[in-house]
Amino acid sequence: MLRYAVVLSALLSVPAIAATPRPIPAPLAIDARIAEAMTATHAKGLAIAIVDDGKVAYVKSYGVRNAADDPLQTDTVMYGASLTKTVFAYTVMQLVDQGKLKLDTPIADDLDKPLVEYDTEAIHPKKYGPYKDLASDSRWKVITPRHVMTHSTGFANFWWLEPDEKLRIHFDPGSRYAYSGEGQILLQFAIDNGKTSQGLGVDLGKLTQEQVFTPLGMTRTSLMWRADFRPNLADGFNDKGEVGEHDERSKVRAAGSMDTTISDLSKFAAALVSGQGLSPASRAEMVRPQLKITTAHQFPSFAPELPVAQQRKDLYAGLGVIVFDGPQGHGFLKGGHDGQTANTLICIEAHRRCVLILSNDVRSEAAFADIVQFILGDTGVPYDWEYGDQAGKS
Repeated sequence: MLRYAVVLSALLSVPAIAATPRPIPAPLAIDARIAEAMTATHAKGLAIAIVDDGKVAYVKSYGVRNAADDPLQTDTVMYGASLTKTVFAYTVMQLVDQGKLKLDTPIADDLDKPLVEYDTEAIHPKKYGPYKDLASDSRWKVITPRHVMTHSTGFANFWWLEPDEKLRIHFDPGSRYAYSGEGQILLQFAIDNGKTSQGLGVDLGKLTQEQVFTPLGMTRTSLMWRADFRPNLADGFNDKGEVGEHDERSKVRAAGSMDTTISDLSKFAAALVSGQGLSPASRAEMVRPQLKITTAHQFPSFAPELPVAQQRKDLYAGLGVIVFDGPQGHGFLKGGHDGQTANTLICIEAHRRCVLILSNDVRSEAAFADIVQFILGDTGVPYDWEYGDQAGKS
């Protein structure tokens, strides 16, 4: 059963928000708290940005970017990981504003032929999913952009994680949340290869550059590797403190190929929380409670659903973000993680405040909840759900 709805009782239970927000801590206090966090976690590098009243108020980097102990700087290129998905959702909503996509029209309708007839390896090797695998399951015909951005396509996180490395649909699209980068790639496929008569058939990397990165002044951000990033680039550190080289991603992938800097991505965070670049309707749709989240943790993707009484009542998928309600009202969250990367974006709608953290050391993640609470106060961020089980996270 579809569960796309705003629950009125949840909205009525949101507490009143103070007219005057608590002050953001002073820079020296922030620096001291970050230093404590890095010492406690042994993290090598971390960068932070704070948005207040929809404007970038603080940007700073700490530690080192590589094994040579070169300093991590605010213009050092870092891996955006799954924060790419939020940028992708923002770009998709721009296409919705332009009339080129509809959230509830099946993706199949945006293609010139049935999805299962495309030879994706011939189009671009290892970029898209093996859609021929879905030939015996007609449910691909009903998957929509809304399903993709609420992680309810029914796909695993990625097809190659299946035991037999075959793409399949595990549940009726739209019926539950299950994190899936593969779903993002399907919608990217439609944008990259869709009907030109509808304004599709455009490269997502170029589109995002033209519609998002360039207008926001994000000069050191790209969905694909650029050689000019190399002189000031962050390598990563794993949970043992071992260094790993930055992956020079040669393919645009909506699920997580973005390289960026803390300075650049702070501009995107400010735009997103203030509604810049989207119609009011599309901005509201991104952060509206869309699909109830029913699991104790985000991972593994197909975790069992909790009994209704045990589910967090305010936790929903938005479009490209997770939305929640806490002591300061409505907020949204997106993380990004791999073996040597830890990122988080937390925004609170009241007073249009965000904390953005990019780290090239996965160990820093253990301190994120403390850092965010120190800066924003008690927000009710669902970190227990986000980080309760890291298995399969990306």
